Amino acid sequence: MPLQLIKNIRCLVNTVSTPVALRGSTLAHLPLICNAYLFARDGLIAAYGSMDKLAASALLPELLERLPSVSVDAFYDQRFEITGETMVIDASGRFVLPCWCDSHTHLVFAASREEEYVDKLKGLSYAEIAARGGGILNSARKLNEADEQALYDLAYSRLVELMRSGTGAIEIKSGYGLSIDGEIKMLRVIKELKRNAPVPVKATFLGAHAFPEVFKNDREGYIRLIIDQMLPKIAGEGLADYIDVFCEEGFFSPAETIRICSAGIDYGLRPRLHVNQLNSIGGIEAGIALNAVSLDHLETLTPNEIDLLSKWSGVCTLLPSAAFFLRMPYQPARSLVEAGCAVALASDYNPGSSPSGNMNFIHALSCIQMKMLPEEAINAATINGACAMELQEEVGSIAVGKKANLIFTKPIDSVAYLSYAFGTNLIHRVMINGAFIQV
Repeated sequence: MPLQLIKNIRCLVNTVSTPVALRGSTLAHLPLICNAYLFARDGLIAAYGSMDKLAASALLPELLERLPSVSVDAFYDQRFEITGETMVIDASGRFVLPCWCDSHTHLVFAASREEEYVDKLKGLSYAEIAARGGGILNSARKLNEADEQALYDLAYSRLVELMRSGTGAIEIKSGYGLSIDGEIKMLRVIKELKRNAPVPVKATFLGAHAFPEVFKNDREGYIRLIIDQMLPKIAGEGLADYIDVFCEEGFFSPAETIRICSAGIDYGLRPRLHVNQLNSIGGIEAGIALNAVSLDHLETLTPNEIDLLSKWSGVCTLLPSAAFFLRMPYQPARSLVEAGCAVALASDYNPGSSPSGNMNFIHALSCIQMKMLPEEAINAATINGACAMELQEEVGSIAVGKKANLIFTKPIDSVAYLSYAFGTNLIHRVMINGAFIQV
């Protein structure tokens, strides 16, 4: 791919070169360059700066050599886009941001569960639906009946739709197989997505998502199945980057979580955990003891747990659309930020509790319902999301050497408008690896 220039960017947002998670008051620091340019080469960011410094850029002469009939002044005075090998793109006063980094999804599933959604509207609780064979076990039955190719086709279609809405890196979990064949099938689908998708994909093994019906009276039997049979096969095929456990009442205890994750660590899989979604049962302490990369959900937190998280080096990943969909209290984002925690935002895209992966909505919801500042929410959904997937060297901010995965907004006056106008599609175009995709 030839050298490209994006010029006349009204604001180039999140020009952060230090690849670390932002904590506390630094989360509200969102560096930007107004009236900016950006060079990309081979799908990576090559240089950027303010338009008044463009003439001095070391890359401009190289571009002019390929466009001998265009003067230097044209880069300031003309609005044009050369098609074919698109080398000059006029952003026409638009904002340009790094793509969203969605660090918690369940993208691979066989079917939707809108019938359970109706049950919720009729007053049934999450636990009551699960007790009737719904919830995770419902998705597990449907997934085990599905063909691997069909699962891949469905998941890839969903991923393309997410890229069109601005997602430029994603984590995908298993957990709807709940059997050796089912979990391996899911992880093979994720591996194929990782191979074919133009965005970074991280795979997480979540065999400990629930106890399957055949093991409902044999918890030890299913845990042994995960440790003795699933993990060796997953490691042997290189199917996962991480291991996850749903640590919750009625699912897996903190002690079981530590046991399963410790086995995963022996196979090179770092933990990232579902904790404190419904109850506070010791999942935070378990995750910290395991040196988890990320602790996710966190709807239910005590002051002591927030204090523990403030002293921990990992990322607190909040999933506000699950709270929105389940009509639960939202995560205490302000308390976490003010305590100095590293907060990330993710979609929790899944068929039961968050049937949307639109990170633009997540960004707005976090501001409106969790009182995060627009700058905090952007950082949480970009650089901190990248850190939650250990992808901070590749994506999550505007920095030389990172992927040119960029969101071009429609004309707006400030970053605050992105969350303020929450029902409006404000994405003009999305660039992945230096190439525009259809929005």
